[in-house]
Amino acid sequence: MFAKAFRVKSNSAIKGSDRRKLRADVAAAFPAFSPEQLSELVPGKEELNTVKLYAHKGDAVTVYVSGGNPILFELKGNLYPTVYTLWSYPSLLPAFMTWPLVLEKLAGGADLMLPGIVVPPDGLPQVQQGDLCAITLVGSRAPVAIGVATMSTAEMLASGLKGRGFTVLHTYLDHLWQSGDKSSPPSIAPLDQEPPECMGNVKEESSVQDDSVLQSDMECLTLQGDKERRVSNEKSPSEVTDELREEGMDQDPADSKTFQEQMDELLQRCFFHALKCRITKADLPLLTSTFLSCHMFSCCPEGQQLDIKKSSYKKLSKFLHHMMKQQIVQVKELSKGVESIIAVDWKHPSITSFIVPEPSSAAQIVQEDTKEKPYHPPEIEFLYCVPANMTALFQQYGHKKGSTLSGSEVRTIIIDYAKENNLVDADNKNLVKMDPILCDCLLDKDEQHTVLKLPWDKLLTRCLDRLKPAYQVTFPGQEPIVKKGNLSPIDITLAKRTYNKKVTMIRNLEAYGLDPYSMAATLQQRCQASVTITPASDAKDTMQVQIQGNQINHLSRLLLEEYHIPRKYIRGLEKAPKPGKKK
Repeated sequence: MFAKAFRVKSNSAIKGSDRRKLRADVAAAFPAFSPEQLSELVPGKEELNTVKLYAHKGDAVTVYVSGGNPILFELKGNLYPTVYTLWSYPSLLPAFMTWPLVLEKLAGGADLMLPGIVVPPDGLPQVQQGDLCAITLVGSRAPVAIGVATMSTAEMLASGLKGRGFTVLHTYLDHLWQSGDKSSPPSIAPLDQEPPECMGNVKEESSVQDDSVLQSDMECLTLQGDKERRVSNEKSPSEVTDELREEGMDQDPADSKTFQEQMDELLQRCFFHALKCRITKADLPLLTSTFLSCHMFSCCPEGQQLDIKKSSYKKLSKFLHHMMKQQIVQVKELSKGVESIIAVDWKHPSITSFIVPEPSSAAQIVQEDTKEKPYHPPEIEFLYCVPANMTALFQQYGHKKGSTLSGSEVRTIIIDYAKENNLVDADNKNLVKMDPILCDCLLDKDEQHTVLKLPWDKLLTRCLDRLKPAYQVTFPGQEPIVKKGNLSPIDITLAKRTYNKKVTMIRNLEAYGLDPYSMAATLQQRCQASVTITPASDAKDTMQVQIQGNQINHLSRLLLEEYHIPRKYIRGLEKAPKPGKKK
């Protein structure tokens, strides 16, 4: 469903009453959730957004986003967890196992076929047709996809594990996953780590397995899965250790620290790393949610995953208030229900003594590849489009209805046409005689019997005026894009809302290669005001960014000084608040 890019319709904060309804809906859809887990998944006060979007096939989907990650999505009235949620609750759904080689196909939009199912020693989970299931890879319990069973377990076995087994809805690596922090699946060891006897046939040293060997392994695993094995109700020491390995944090038997204590240490490490290397005084005030999603998560060591809910603090706000008591940071609620870091004591011993870990070579490569490229404004050239009533003048030069030409090309064609048809007045070289084609193209009906000649300048002006407008936009390193019609400027308007509050609205960013969602995130950070994104009411495939207050001064600096967009392509900058005037 999310194998291709989707189109976002709106993104807005969820209200308190809607939070309670969502929590009730999740409890009804997934009875296995405890009340504490429901409160963790759907928090009462922390940032939670509703994103309405259209999948590439046109399906309307509602996505619930918490802490920058999609946690649930709703399709046709049904709720589904994302892989981000399943990594925190890996036992929420019955899980079926497949080979790592299959993941690429699933992420590309393929369904899971039964021959790709790996049967574990204790058999397949018991499901019915239509049940929601998780899909894992051999060697880990971390789900990499969710899908709906096309048949019951009994029917799967009766078919000899042939045919389509699961309709896949969402996977790790798809575009829904990419809308989050893009973290990798945690290392969650299988409950039973004893490998099947036939696993020795797998050629691990080769990046591409032989199909016959892979099929042989699958058949052998299927035979083994049919053999029932008794499982003790008591957990072995190794199984207890496995539970402590969630999120990739292995518990050393010689280490007495609990998993929660390890998560507390990871939380502090990411916190101090972010303060020391990722933010400066110019970034303040900074939304606490932005600090977590954009700075702390990126400081997490490779192979580990930061999960505040599994720390002793449970919530980011509680952790930051603990750090505020130590006088490391100052946190304040600048707008109702939204906290921001307003000050940092960079001379605090906890920050100055923190040693920044050396990044691995792999992490350096990823960081370099994902580094945001600076914005460069496009080159814009205004063109002219040939309408149907002027094709007779241009078709002999290879241009038909709808062809686009530059002003200099139009001028050359008019001059060539006049000279080739001996229309230049012999007595006055500045005049051009009107022939039937020029009359039809350039003269009004009441002029066709009275105007016999036109000066060159008026001839060219009339021709350009009667051609349709068009323009060409060329972004650095890309092929030119030609569009018909007039180029709309970036439109900035002010409006009044409830209680006479002003909002700033920005449209037409896409025409200049600006992503409305990136722009919204930048404005939210700089202006410290709430931002919403909605489809523009009078333009197709155009989004409108709305931010509280008169923020035109911020927009002016951003568009003119940083993005270097010429002022003539921006409308509404004159509405900026005057110095000393209340916004």
